[in-house]
Amino acid sequence: MVFGARRGRGCGSWKFRPGPLLSCPGRHGAGKELGVLPAKMRYGAVAHLPAVRGPGAVDGQPKDAAHRIRHHPPLRPWLPVRGTDAVYPVRRVYCIGRNYAAHTIEMGGDPDREPPFFFQKNPDNLDVSDEFPYPVGSSDVHHELEMLVALKSGGTNIPVAEALDHVYGYAVCLDMTRRDLQGEAKDLRRPWEIGKAFERSAPCGPLVRAAEIGHPDRGPVELKVNGALRQTGDLGQMIWKVPEMIAYLSNYLELAGGDVIMSGTPSGVRPVVRGDVMEAEIAGVGSLRMTVV
Repeated sequence: MVFGARRGRGCGSWKFRPGPLLSCPGRHGAGKELGVLPAKMRYGAVAHLPAVRGPGAVDGQPKDAAHRIRHHPPLRPWLPVRGTDAVYPVRRVYCIGRNYAAHTIEMGGDPDREPPFFFQKNPDNLDVSDEFPYPVGSSDVHHELEMLVALKSGGTNIPVAEALDHVYGYAVCLDMTRRDLQGEAKDLRRPWEIGKAFERSAPCGPLVRAAEIGHPDRGPVELKVNGALRQTGDLGQMIWKVPEMIAYLSNYLELAGGDVIMSGTPSGVRPVVRGDVMEAEIAGVGSLRMTVV
């Protein structure tokens, strides 16, 4: 699911087309609320970039690739917004590791509270279909149920007390993981992306707006495979709460509307095989059903 973008005149932020736009965040990143796009735009509707004419162009193509990127930014993924015809444009995907004590233990870690650590998936890893294609290069793919947090604005050095003011909404999502490849990366002290950031590795349900449900910080979290309960927990068991995650990230990175945070998974992660049906639910947020193909 994609949309076009253009640079806002006189500012350093991206504005989105068509539909309502993101505002310029200004010098300190204090932007207004995230704009939305019409849901009539469909996944894969990628427009070809127009040819560049005039000096410096050869056969309609610019000599400087940066020129094309600057004037015709790439399309971006989006997520649907429940109960509306709007969609949410995604800029970045941050994932926190080991944010539930029981899961930390089952992965061989220390459950004591330590500074959080994050990795990233690619925005186009998000997938709102009802099928999860079993990925190549792995024979040990695990489900990890998570609550996704979508920001409507951002900035740097955001106080914990103000962090939830930047949240647009929440969704049920899965951090599908090639556990064998992640394990090899861990053993070699390498980044995890080979095990985490592969095609369609982040199945996701529709966003539900915080204006509609508030900011869930308690409630059951569970995932079933073929009707059998696999993962179970509670949002209240998060080691680092949503406001703390936002504040921590903003100390090192400039957050912005369109950024999403996958907030960690409870214990019970296990492998899936083709034909399995995964059913995930987070109380107050929604549900997700995926078939492994």
